[in-house]
Amino acid sequence: MVERATEEIDAPVEIELEEKNKSVKNIPALIINGNLISEGKVLTVREITKFIKNEVNC
Repeated sequence: MVERATEEIDAPVEIELEEKNKSVKNIPALIINGNLISEGKVLTVREITKFIKNEVNC
C-alpha cells in the first residue's frame, strides 16, 4: 500500500521497513521522518498519500 501511495507523489520517497521500533505499541504503524503518524490501523492508499504529502509540504 505504501509503495502504491508513493507512486502518486511527485517527490522522491525512501521507504524503510523496520521489524521493531520501541515507540510503536500497535502494528501496523506508519512513521514519516521519525514521527509516528498512525498505529494500529490499516490505512488506505489515499490516507497514506495524504500523510506523506502533508509531511513533505511542512
